[in-house]
Amino acid sequence: MNSSNKGLLKFQLKERTALITGSTRGIGWSIARGMAEAGATVYINGRDKKILDTRCKSLIDLGYNAKPALFDATDVEATDKFLGSTATPIDILVNNAAIRLRKPINEISPQAFSNVIEANLNSVYAISRRFATRLHNQETKGSLINITSIAGPRARPGDPAYTAAKGGLEALTRSLAVELAPRIRCNAIAPGYFATDANAPFVDNEEVKKFVENRIPLKRWGQPEEIVGAAVFLASGASSYITGHTLVIDAGLTILF
Repeated sequence: MNSSNKGLLKFQLKERTALITGSTRGIGWSIARGMAEAGATVYINGRDKKILDTRCKSLIDLGYNAKPALFDATDVEATDKFLGSTATPIDILVNNAAIRLRKPINEISPQAFSNVIEANLNSVYAISRRFATRLHNQETKGSLINITSIAGPRARPGDPAYTAAKGGLEALTRSLAVELAPRIRCNAIAPGYFATDANAPFVDNEEVKKFVENRIPLKRWGQPEEIVGAAVFLASGASSYITGHTLVIDAGLTILF
């Protein structure tokens, strides 16, 4: 085997077990599929059993290892129960599940704001804590990946709750990287404009099209599968000396001024 092939082996996830929250569609599904292709056993998470079974079957039919994880990722008790029940400890956790409330401050009540923080930040802390505790008890190394957003360090009108939650998640990523080292590496991926189901209403919007053409150097929306390489990299041994980092994938949007 030549040296270049040995380098590629570092990206493999064989004998690894991954849980990707909110992974029946969009970015989460692309990451789950990509990690399965890299050799990991993947737990696909969602709240709809029929969709979960369909997603798992599609990967199993291709020869990959996939299992359903039927629980609400924002439910602390449910996530705690699931993480404690798997026969093999999960050593890759991708916190992808999130909600969004695109409304201006005068239309978001304190309770609605709190709900977004609870789902997008507090629940991530809870599941990450349980994940880390089990790995620590079994003396197993792992990788934790948070899906943040370019909305974290930046802002635009009409999105205060999501921006606050994602900004907090980016900070939490740094904190967990310090807390959990050296056994667990913690990094984040911050997507820019991606053509997911959640963003479908904006993809064909003429005003947004102009923004994409004028402000994004690559002049297009990203596709969910374009996140996969980064996720596999951060989960694998290829990134063994990287922790506390947020990898921005936005086609150059945030480098402009």
